[in-house]
Amino acid sequence: MNKGKILITDDERDIRELLRDFLESEGFECHLAANAFEALEKFKSLGDVDLLMSDIRMPGKTGLDLLDEVKALNEDVMVIMISAVKDIESAIAAMSKGAYDYVSKPFKLNEVAFVAHKAMEKRRLVRENKEYQKQLEKMVEERTSELKQALIELDRTYNFTLRAMVTALDTRDTETQGHSLRVVRFTLKLAELAGIVDKATQKIFEYGALLHDIGKIGIPDAILRKPAGLSPEEWSIMKNHPTIGYNILKRIKFLEEAAQVVLYHHEAFDGSGYPAGLAGEDIPLGARIFHVADAIDAMTSDRPYKKALSFDSAAAELLKYSGTQFDPAIISIFAKTSLDFWIAERMSIEESIRRDRDLL
Repeated sequence: MNKGKILITDDERDIRELLRDFLESEGFECHLAANAFEALEKFKSLGDVDLLMSDIRMPGKTGLDLLDEVKALNEDVMVIMISAVKDIESAIAAMSKGAYDYVSKPFKLNEVAFVAHKAMEKRRLVRENKEYQKQLEKMVEERTSELKQALIELDRTYNFTLRAMVTALDTRDTETQGHSLRVVRFTLKLAELAGIVDKATQKIFEYGALLHDIGKIGIPDAILRKPAGLSPEEWSIMKNHPTIGYNILKRIKFLEEAAQVVLYHHEAFDGSGYPAGLAGEDIPLGARIFHVADAIDAMTSDRPYKKALSFDSAAAELLKYSGTQFDPAIISIFAKTSLDFWIAERMSIEESIRRDRDLL
């Protein structure tokens, strides 16, 4: 059985042939080179050389030079230096440069065999370890890919479940059909235009916008579906829905940050909103962005007690209340984007909602 490929380099023919004959009897495949130049060419042409045995002193180029060159080509090749007694220090120095060991002339062939077998065993272990590392890296890559896919599927499941629940809630509140799904798209578009590209932050805004009215589940139908204006007492009850929604979501780990958007989505920039009367940048950014998105949809949608405004009229209203009801920075982002963009976005959202309803 071939125990490995050895390239023997020595300028003395008798020595290299002696080593070849002996090592071949030990089961190795041996190749010979008379100097470092020939050895380098054979090392390249032979392919996977397991072990280089090289004399240190050779004309034109030393074995130490050859050691550097072959290690540059293949750092895992085993190298055994052949030295005369007077070159022992050089042989030891070679080990600090990557040589595995050395043998000295005159040879004791049993020692040569011992060192060669040890070098081959080290070579085998190095190769097995590298192969194991490759397999491990491949396994980690596969598991990582599987985990990513699982997380994507989990997120899709979350999304589908939440959208189904919100669609059911919108059905209960007959005057806001599709509202929650529309404001998600408007919120994410405004966030994108504001330069918010972090996926985790976008997901918080998405879930917050989608679930903003979840608290209406705790509002009586008589108030929620009343076709006329609410009395002060009814309005006081209606204003509890952000807090109800927050209390529903805050203990759900993946929704706890989105719950902040739900809690503060009716706060006004000047502090006149509810439930906490926060003002300015004390209001979470997601809630400030959502508040504009919510107003865009509310003004451009038909309600039983009022017809939808055009996007021109809605834009004028947003500008009118910039700095009081709305964050002026978000209004500025909206105003810098053409109304044709928002009209096209509204049409795209409606088409998407129709497709989602078919799926549900």
